[in-house]
Amino acid sequence: MGGKLKIGEIARQTGLSISTVSRVLAGKSNTSDRAKRQVMACARSQGILSDMSAGRLLLNSITVFAPSRAFDVRTDVFYYKVLQGISQALEPHEVRLRYCGLEEFDNDVTLFLEKMTDPSTEAAMIVGIDDPHIHALAADIDKPCILINCRDRSMKLPGVSPDHQLIGEFSAHYLFGQGHKDILSLLCLRRYTMELRLDGIRSAFQQHNQRFDEEHHLLTTQGFGAAESEEALTHWLEQHPTPERPSVILAGGDYMAVGAVNALQKAGLRVPHDISVMSMDGFNLAAIHDIPLTSVHVPRDELGEEAVRLLQQRLMRPDMLPGNLLLHGKLVVRDSVRRLGARKTSLPEKSFGLYD
Repeated sequence: MGGKLKIGEIARQTGLSISTVSRVLAGKSNTSDRAKRQVMACARSQGILSDMSAGRLLLNSITVFAPSRAFDVRTDVFYYKVLQGISQALEPHEVRLRYCGLEEFDNDVTLFLEKMTDPSTEAAMIVGIDDPHIHALAADIDKPCILINCRDRSMKLPGVSPDHQLIGEFSAHYLFGQGHKDILSLLCLRRYTMELRLDGIRSAFQQHNQRFDEEHHLLTTQGFGAAESEEALTHWLEQHPTPERPSVILAGGDYMAVGAVNALQKAGLRVPHDISVMSMDGFNLAAIHDIPLTSVHVPRDELGEEAVRLLQQRLMRPDMLPGNLLLHGKLVVRDSVRRLGARKTSLPEKSFGLYD
C-alpha cells in the first residue's frame, strides 16, 4: 500500500463500508466495537497506523484514576490542574472522560477492576497512584494505560512525569551558582517523587564538593502547607543560632515557601537580605509579602497534553516498548534570592530552560 492510507482497500479486505472505515480511522464514536477491531487489525497488518497523523485518537472513552483530593482545587491544586490539562488536551477529540478516585496505596481493587473492565473504558490514565498492585492489574488488562507522575517499577506501563531528580539538582546548582553554600532544603517527603528531588539536591552538593549534612541542610514536614512549614522552620531557627543558619532556603513548593517567609519575618529576618528563599513549584504564588519568588516551575499543565500524545502512540503502535517521558522544569528568576559575593542588582523577571 506504499505507506499511504487507502480506505477503499481496508473496506474491501474487511467487508465494511467505506464510510464505516472512515469513521473508525477518524476516531468517531458511532461505530461498533467489532468494526473498530476489524479496521484496526487490517490497518496494522498493512503498516498504515505507523504513518497516520498523530492528531487522530482512535477511541471514544477514557477513565482517569486519581487520588480523591485531585478533584478539589482547594486540597490539591497540582493534580487538579493536571486533570484540567487532560481534559483540555482531549477537547479536539470526541472522547468522553470518566473519573474514579483511588488513593496512593492500598486501594479498592474491586472498584478498579470494575471500572477498568467496563466496556465503556477503552483506555485509562492513572495519576499519582503508587500502588504496585494497581499497576500490575492495569498492565495485565488489554487496554492502553498511561501513568502520570508515577511509575510502574515492573516496566510494563508507559508514563509521563516531571524529572524530579533533575529539578532538585538544577535548583541546588542555581543556588550554588549564586554563591550560596549553606542551603537548607525544606521538603515534604511524602512521596518518592520528593525523595528524587532530594537525591538531586544531594548530587548537586557532591558536584560542588560540599558535604550534605541532614542536620543542617534538611528540614522535613508531613505536608506541603504553609502553616506546618512555618512552624517547622520557626522551631529549627530556635534550635540553631545565627552562625549555623543557612544563607538560603530551598522549599519544595510555593506554600512551603510562604511558611518559610513567614517564619523568617517573625524571627526578624529579611528576605532576601538576611536569608534568601527559592521554591520548586512556581505556579501558585508569584509573590509572597510583596517579595517576587524565584522558583523552578515544575511541569504541570503539560503533563495532560503529553499523556494524550503517549496514548496516541500506544494506539498506533501497541507493541511499542513502554518507557517514561521526563519533563524538565523552567527557572524563573525574580527577587527572593540574593546573589552573594557581588553587589545585588535588580533583575527583571526571566525564564530559562534547564540547559540555558
